[in-house]
Amino acid sequence: MNSTLKKRIRICFGIVALLVVGYFSLPYYARQALIHWMPVIDDVETFHRDTVHHDADNVWQWAKAKDYNRYRLPEEDEAYLDSLHTVSFLVIRKDSILFESYRDGWNDTLTSNLYSATKTIVGLLVGVALDEGKIHSLDDKVSRYIPIYNKGMQADVTLRNLLTMSGGMAWDEAYASLFSVTTHGYYGNDLYELVTGLEVENRPGVRFFYRSGETQLLAFALEAATGETLSRYAEEKLWKPMQAERDAYWLLDKEGGDEKAFCCFHTTARDVARFGRLMLHRGEWNGKRLVSREYMEEMLRPASYLKDQWGGDSLSYYGMQVWLMRHRGEIVPCMRGMLGQYIYVLPAEDAVVVRLGRKRHDVYDGPFTVDMTRYLDIAVRILDGSS
Repeated sequence: MNSTLKKRIRICFGIVALLVVGYFSLPYYARQALIHWMPVIDDVETFHRDTVHHDADNVWQWAKAKDYNRYRLPEEDEAYLDSLHTVSFLVIRKDSILFESYRDGWNDTLTSNLYSATKTIVGLLVGVALDEGKIHSLDDKVSRYIPIYNKGMQADVTLRNLLTMSGGMAWDEAYASLFSVTTHGYYGNDLYELVTGLEVENRPGVRFFYRSGETQLLAFALEAATGETLSRYAEEKLWKPMQAERDAYWLLDKEGGDEKAFCCFHTTARDVARFGRLMLHRGEWNGKRLVSREYMEEMLRPASYLKDQWGGDSLSYYGMQVWLMRHRGEIVPCMRGMLGQYIYVLPAEDAVVVRLGRKRHDVYDGPFTVDMTRYLDIAVRILDGSS
């Protein structure tokens, strides 16, 4: 072996050694991010999880409309759904499925990560706890439930601030950065320490600014108020009462750890539509009230007393852990998650629309990506074509 080859081999070994040392010097969450790379909707086996059990003896199923799946999508709509790797597209009116399409190897039994659409579930659970008196008031300070959350302006933050994303938390909503706090939250194993340790950098209750950490902190306050884990409380107060068809899963930050409340509820397209139905009926499910109408009205009303994220004087597109779109002259509540997980409520049509998939559009029109309107347009054509 000549000296040049030996030198090259030593250099290669040196580079490998540096990479190995560098990898193991990274924090845990960064190492996990490098292993798994970008988030995907079928990540249920990637993380530890808690099961949100359904009641097999008490299941309510969607009916199929008399013209179920008779509507044929125009080629351009078919192409659009495929272009962003849609896996599920459902249109439900008056409790009957009008249109149901599964793509890319998906079906009605597979669960997928709802990502930030999960936040709306947390918002609903807060309403339940308020109705039960376990939360005294939405204007309670977070420190009433989490005493250590009292440093600086942390002491001023209320539950209402967290519900409306106006808590001022120093949270960087960056999804592509290896070292962002969002990456830390998603791949890390220390959620409680992470969110309770972050400073409050802006005065609470003034401006909407989307921060996933505020939902996570809200969930920790909810658990402290109820004495139950998020999964158990959701199972008892929503999942079983909504007569779900299948078990759901809530991803944890570690084995026996905390639910990732800001992102990671796993369920099927048909079962997630139940949350849309619950919002459509303002908290009532088949004659049983699960969430008070008073709370639901506030949840689904714009928090207009806040300035919006871009400096506007009035917030018009967000309520309490739910997005509010305007389409054809009506407000459309929407659960919204990364990669294009959308559950829409169309009150005028008595309809719920579900789109789940692997990709969303990157172009924005105001606070919403353009695909969100396109899916609504497709759904309305289906509804109109099935009248």
